[in-house]
Amino acid sequence: MRRLLSLLLAFSLVPALTGALAGQAAPTVVIIVRHAEKGTTPANDPPLTEAGVARAKALAAAVANANVQAVITTQLVRTRETARPAAEARGLTMETVAVSAAVAEHAKAVADAVRKHAGQTVLVVGHSNTVTQIIAALGGPKMPDLCDSQYSNLYTVVLDGPSVRLIQGTFGAPSPEVATGCPAMK
Repeated sequence: MRRLLSLLLAFSLVPALTGALAGQAAPTVVIIVRHAEKGTTPANDPPLTEAGVARAKALAAAVANANVQAVITTQLVRTRETARPAAEARGLTMETVAVSAAVAEHAKAVADAVRKHAGQTVLVVGHSNTVTQIIAALGGPKMPDLCDSQYSNLYTVVLDGPSVRLIQGTFGAPSPEVATGCPAMK
């Protein structure tokens, strides 16, 4: 799976190389995931579980060859702990976009932060109710929010001028079986 993800990311970067050679701006590549498995206490800001720590390490391995140049998280412990191994491997300081009650406003703020890194590869770690909203704020398709049991989804959004491409993949251990009424990733 890691090899497949690396190939998908490499193929998504081919236009960047050809565009750069032709004098065009390189596309922005945005890798978006939900935070890893979280504990239950404290209820307002729990840390990752052991499975979550393992998933955070799997994320770092999955993006190791993606040339991540910026990492954006929320202020909450679970997003920061999920992103930390990938950020530390690249020597990057994580940028924080605070969660707000208005999900659409938060998604727009994350999209604005991503756009400050035009032509770079950006890792974004969000939440079950923000990941798909961030994709839409970047110009990608509108999708349902993730279910509470979904942790393994990895979305790559390629912003190439007016063109927006979405590549869906997974990383780490598979998410548990999806509950009835919760859309499975296609």
